[in-house]
Amino acid sequence: MPATLTEKEFSQHLNSTFQLKLAGGELSLELVEVKGYHAGANEQEGLERFSIFFIGPGDICLPQQIYQLVHERMGEFEIFLVPVSRDDKGYCYEAVFNYFKERSEPPAVAGG
Repeated sequence: MPATLTEKEFSQHLNSTFQLKLAGGELSLELVEVKGYHAGANEQEGLERFSIFFIGPGDICLPQQIYQLVHERMGEFEIFLVPVSRDDKGYCYEAVFNYFKERSEPPAVAGG
C-alpha cells in the first residue's frame, strides 16, 4: 500500500531516489525540494498545499503527464509531473498538491 501523499510524508524522503516507470524501463528521479504554501489573507483555509521538485537526467526531458513512481518506503503511486527548468544537474520536474485536509485520504494523483 502506498504512503499518504502529504507534505510531511514527502519531506521525510527528501534527497532520496524515486523510480519513474516508462514503457521502455525506468528512470531515476531525486526528490530535491518540498515546498509548502500557506493560505494568504484572502485564500481559503483548510487546504493541504505544497509542491515537490525532482531532478532527473539532463539527456531526456519528460513531457508533462501522469507518471507511475515507485519509492522503496512510500510504495507505488501516480503523480502528474511538469518539467519546469534545466541546469547542469539535469531537468527539474514539479508536482503540485492542493486538496482539502478534511478528506479521509489525499488524492492518489497530484492535483486531484
